[in-house]
Amino acid sequence: MNIPADLKYTKDHEWARIEDDTATIGITDFAQGELGDIVFIEMPQVGGQIRQGDSCGSIEAVKAVSDLFTPLSGEVLEVNGELESDPQLINQDAYGRGWIFRIRLSDAGEEDGLLTAKAYQELIG
Repeated sequence: MNIPADLKYTKDHEWARIEDDTATIGITDFAQGELGDIVFIEMPQVGGQIRQGDSCGSIEAVKAVSDLFTPLSGEVLEVNGELESDPQLINQDAYGRGWIFRIRLSDAGEEDGLLTAKAYQELIG
């Protein structure tokens, strides 16, 4: 199971790569494996404000539909347009080309409430 040490994680299986005041967000390798082949993704709207823990989209897979939650609060700067035509990028490269959206952080202190790679590993067993 791939769990990069430089990322932060949520109990809902999202990850965040935090660089200065920006965070890139996606779902974990574990989550995409549980969902199976992803066929559609609904992403948050660019320019919108989202709050930590809020549902901001959904991921539709062959097996199920799952809500997408944001691990941090902020303004949506960008969504991964490649996912519109190729949502399986999440299955193929969850931590790389399969990123979902980027936000400008509004509360850097929220990062402290996220899980480390070790804590996420313990969560999923």
